[in-house]
Amino acid sequence: MLEKKVFVWEPWFFVAFGLFHLHRIWGLIDRISYAKFWIGILENKGIFYFVLMGILAILCILGIITFVKNKRINYWWRWIYLFGGVYLLFDLFAIAIGLEFWNNLLLWMFDVTSIYWNVIWLFFILLGGFTFILGIKLLVQRKR
Repeated sequence: MLEKKVFVWEPWFFVAFGLFHLHRIWGLIDRISYAKFWIGILENKGIFYFVLMGILAILCILGIITFVKNKRINYWWRWIYLFGGVYLLFDLFAIAIGLEFWNNLLLWMFDVTSIYWNVIWLFFILLGGFTFILGIKLLVQRKR
């Protein structure tokens, strides 16, 4: 009989992604420095960019593999691996190849004069809070 299991890395996956999204609180506090920092990272594609994107890609691939390998006994939250992972891998791919419409979308997202600024970044902050709390919940569940 197959048994549902929370793997040791899974809570940390959600904690890491949660913290990554929660850092966007900075964007609500100081739009200009936040946008300048991330646009600079995206345009320069230095070591920080490649390390961060590599970590995110590896985590997404690991999550998708876990989802597929456990398709008969998945927890509801593993669907996040599938949908979130595919989205993020597309995002990384689109940035890497310089997909024009994606670059325009990113520039729009980092437009500090946009009336949608708070809506966009608040969405990501809420997503981060949700995934962070899920990660903590899974840590507690795993220790039982």
